[in-house]
Amino acid sequence: MKAGIVGLPNVGKSTLFNCLSNAKAQSANFPFCTIEPNIGIVNVPDQRLSQLSNIVNPQRIIPATVEIVDIAGLVKGASKGEGLGNQFLGNIRETDAILHVLRCFDDDNIVHVDGSVDPLRDKETIDIELQLKDLEAVQKKIEKVSRSARTGNKEAQKELEVLFRIKEALEKSINVRGLDFSEEERIEFIKPLQLITDKPVLYVCNVSEADAVNGNSYVEKIRGSISDENAEILFLAISIEADINELDSFEEREMFLNDIGLKEPGSSKLIRSTYSLLNLQTYFTAGEKEVRAWTIPVGASAPQAAGVIHTDFEKGFIRAEVISIEDLVNFGSELKVKEAGKIRVEGKDYVLQDGDVLHFRFNV
Repeated sequence: MKAGIVGLPNVGKSTLFNCLSNAKAQSANFPFCTIEPNIGIVNVPDQRLSQLSNIVNPQRIIPATVEIVDIAGLVKGASKGEGLGNQFLGNIRETDAILHVLRCFDDDNIVHVDGSVDPLRDKETIDIELQLKDLEAVQKKIEKVSRSARTGNKEAQKELEVLFRIKEALEKSINVRGLDFSEEERIEFIKPLQLITDKPVLYVCNVSEADAVNGNSYVEKIRGSISDENAEILFLAISIEADINELDSFEEREMFLNDIGLKEPGSSKLIRSTYSLLNLQTYFTAGEKEVRAWTIPVGASAPQAAGVIHTDFEKGFIRAEVISIEDLVNFGSELKVKEAGKIRVEGKDYVLQDGDVLHFRFNV
């Protein structure tokens, strides 16, 4: 599962990527600095790992991760191949969620590709290009499905109805993610299309240092514009995140954050939000060798969760011994949790909860 960072050229995408991944992608004050997408594997900040480690004292700690892709900047006309349009749209189609970076600060020293700062206009520019690309895909699908529908195929007629609803919305500049479809319609007809405007999105407002704590009027305008879009919003000062990233020690970072009034780096909030945006959650395994966070989709069953460790665990699954992390932290040891009768034995139908600590029993 991966999230793609998108936006107009020169709005802070690559700088943000560097903050998140420490991969040092090229970033500079001119458009199209990024051409090929940069990929980073990012650790998901999770205080619960530290709590578990304090109890178990393992040899190593392995956090959950999420994949972030820094994609080339998009310009007006991208859907028709302008700039790096075709490449950009191909790269973004391969991601599972979108982090849409918007410039929400004024600075005459930093070039804006359109000559002035207007995040609503910037958002619309990208939305239109993505909608046009989706419209192209939907129209092709309509032509194909129409042939079957004309022969009386009921399933094709049903699909055609969904496609025409999407086409009508896109022609009105409405993103597909904001449309109301049944779960069945989404799984059967919409998901296979891999429409870009159907992907979950987090709008990342890049603000100045002065606005890092409370945001600004630009952020509020974006917030108002996405109220019916089923999307999320987060603001952070990317230049400040870059400065924090350069500091060597935890103490230096803490002092820096305190000076500007922040409790934690905005990038940490962004990583957690991205993890949630991808509909992911975490379970833990804990032993003397390692304490580890494992990534699973929300709604995964116990055997599916076991399969993340090894496919044999899923095939030979017998049961899972489950402790909630809250109980483990409160009681201070697995033995005390057991004495309190708080360890549960769950079977194949158990749906994992975020933060479960598990021991799997299996037979291969």
